[in-house]
Amino acid sequence: MAEDNTPITGKKIFFIHPSAFVQNEIISDLIQQEHEVYITKDEKKLKTVLKKNPDSIVFASVDEGISADKWEAWIRGILDDQATKNVGIGILSNTNSDDARQLYVNTIKVSCGFIPVKLGTAKVITALLDILKAVDARGRRKYIRADTRGEVMTTLNVPHNNDYIIGQIQDISVVGISCLFSQDPGLEKNSLMTDMQIKLQSVLLKAEGIVFGSRQDGANKVYVFLFTQRLDPMVRSKIRTYIQKNLQSKIDL
Repeated sequence: MAEDNTPITGKKIFFIHPSAFVQNEIISDLIQQEHEVYITKDEKKLKTVLKKNPDSIVFASVDEGISADKWEAWIRGILDDQATKNVGIGILSNTNSDDARQLYVNTIKVSCGFIPVKLGTAKVITALLDILKAVDARGRRKYIRADTRGEVMTTLNVPHNNDYIIGQIQDISVVGISCLFSQDPGLEKNSLMTDMQIKLQSVLLKAEGIVFGSRQDGANKVYVFLFTQRLDPMVRSKIRTYIQKNLQSKIDL
């Protein structure tokens, strides 16, 4: 079983077989709230992942993907397995069936509630956020970060000596970015970078940042930049979206 470091890293949140409404209207909002969210439509593979991450939260859309009997069996299987018994499970339903609520909440005793999605976007999001807060899903972590080492199309251009220097992004969050340059440019701490150009695969973003400092990574010096408060909210949103896609691609592997 994986070591429980939830208080530091927070919990992974999985939506299995989310409806189009949940995927398009609900999940994107949770991502913008700095929750670590994943989407899957494979129950068998998800159980394998949960065994490695037994402190995760799963929201199951029980009217989608598989039959009601298979949903019941799968959820019981998660809660009855010693390796995954601590996984928090919540139910998302297209209806507000008393029978379904009775089954999952009172009989199976899922720990993260029963939410009828027909309540509407705002109420569903509020209900999910309340549940995630109750189970301390974010832990002490405030911001989601993506490790981008080795990704060729993830770069940072910063102004330097009347030109631009290109660096390889090592990791990124909405707070800041760390970057490795092929040659040490000798950037001074607290220097203001007013025209940073961030390339996240096919997305090009502009930002303003301050050189927070540097650290040694073997023979290389990695520079850390903190974004200023003037960072465009749309840029923050796009960074969060990129981070979710980055994390999703890695867990898909």
